[in-house]
Amino acid sequence: MNVKDIIIIGGGAAGFFAAINIAERHPNLKVAILERGKEGLQKVKVSGGGRCNVTHAEFVPSELVLNYPRGEKELLGPFHQFMTGDTIEWFETRGVTLKIEDDGRMFPITDSSQTIIDCFLNEAKKHKVEVLYNESVKQIELRDETKDVDHHFKVETQSGLFYCNKLVVATGSNPKIWKLIEGLGHSISPAVPSLFTFNIKDERIKDIPGVVAQNVEVKVVGSDLFSEGPLLITHVGMSAPAILKLSAYGAIELAKRNYKFEIEINFIKQSFEDCLENLKNLKQEFAKKTVFKSAQFDLPKRLWHKLVEASGMDQETRWADLNKHQLENLSTQLTQAVFQVDGKSTFKEEFVTAGGVDLKEVNFKTFESKLHKNLYFAGEVINVDAVTGGFNFQNAWTGAYLVSKAI
Repeated sequence: MNVKDIIIIGGGAAGFFAAINIAERHPNLKVAILERGKEGLQKVKVSGGGRCNVTHAEFVPSELVLNYPRGEKELLGPFHQFMTGDTIEWFETRGVTLKIEDDGRMFPITDSSQTIIDCFLNEAKKHKVEVLYNESVKQIELRDETKDVDHHFKVETQSGLFYCNKLVVATGSNPKIWKLIEGLGHSISPAVPSLFTFNIKDERIKDIPGVVAQNVEVKVVGSDLFSEGPLLITHVGMSAPAILKLSAYGAIELAKRNYKFEIEINFIKQSFEDCLENLKNLKQEFAKKTVFKSAQFDLPKRLWHKLVEASGMDQETRWADLNKHQLENLSTQLTQAVFQVDGKSTFKEEFVTAGGVDLKEVNFKTFESKLHKNLYFAGEVINVDAVTGGFNFQNAWTGAYLVSKAI
């Protein structure tokens, strides 16, 4: 009979972090990870373009939680227990130094995710965590809690049966495992993609991929969804934080709309009226110059050219010759440009989903199931997700650490 004290299902970020911390606290316990793949830590490997965006330099819990469209309220308490500073310290005491980039993202100074993977594999080995690969879980059975059974859980994989007293589920967004958890009586919020870029075909952004508008406001027409930040024009549409934040906060709403909707962009963060007033002043100031060649409002030249053309002017139109109608058109393009979104694309390899174990059914002091004693969850298996920038990993580290503490 294959008996362990603690089994962790899932050899990803949360699974390894939980296993290592449990084994370190309890050297006498038999701790095993069951990983369905032939190797683990795959998301760690590809995160941050292969550099592993470990966490984000945000050190105030109430500020950190603002990056979680789902889980904001629930993570406040846990972040008071274990958050960014603790993550940095945890890695540093194990020989991994992290650095902060200008945008707040934190990476190992080696700029290689392999550093994090090696750290986890070494720690697991050091603390005698058994890592079993190619173990796809088929069934999770809860033994009768009212009777005096030796082992609370029976876990069936394609290779056989495992028994344990405490079970940690850290499988990320895995529909098969969600189905098994549902079989134990838990509610699962349906999964929808959460971090994605917008597919947009529009003359105004055609042939200018790579152009970045540094500080824009974007809203989804006909909803309260709104975000701001840098916006990147790509070969297929738009990306960068302004769009990714919108995709995360709007994950459920945009899925309902089948990813067909309109967005309104304010490229210069001014009202239509203020912009119009500024354009009238520029008309006086640059009377003899062509509008096309005199980009304003710190906009990239190529984007300015497109918006000027979209306002009904040619390359020779001078500021002095602008009529009321053209000025209003240009102000509209700058402050209220509407684009039709038709579909989405995954953001890099970072496939994140909203969905998972219902937050009301998890005790966030311990990350234990409220329905079954000795059943714990960590990472994206619960209905928590974050915007891009290292926040999803921070949720994994925090949850896994509190699980280890509770156990």
